[in-house]
Amino acid sequence: MQISAINGYLSRPNFTANKNGYENPINRGTEKGLAIWGSIGGSAFIGATAAGIGSCFIKSGAKNRALKLSGIGVAAGLITMALTLPAKLYNTKVNAFTREKEMDVFSRDRELKSNIMEEVNKEVKDEDVDLDQKINHYTSVQMANNGNGILIKGA
Repeated sequence: MQISAINGYLSRPNFTANKNGYENPINRGTEKGLAIWGSIGGSAFIGATAAGIGSCFIKSGAKNRALKLSGIGVAAGLITMALTLPAKLYNTKVNAFTREKEMDVFSRDRELKSNIMEEVNKEVKDEDVDLDQKINHYTSVQMANNGNGILIKGA
């Protein structure tokens, strides 16, 4: 993917030419990293909460209170991460695959529509083609773009 200047507040992915004519912006490595960091953050929160709850039960004058509380927090965090990380990684992998395929379909659809519109524009500029045929082709393309499957043409 190429990096370009942001125009206003809108950023669009830049598709560079490769074997498919575009580069898919979905990166599985980044998705996996985000899932791992999310699981670490959630586990740290659970561990801190468990240590906080444990501080209510361990008296303030107890020997090695901080060590006990940190042990409770670390144990709760590790257990939480061990239980949640595999599911998060699996869901991330499935969701990344799904979004890659959706982006492929979107990109190919956009490329196909662009090619069809170029052909219609060439036909419109061609003087040898009848005006009714130009209108019929243009309306057929517009109906397909709008998702309307039924087109009633007059005789």
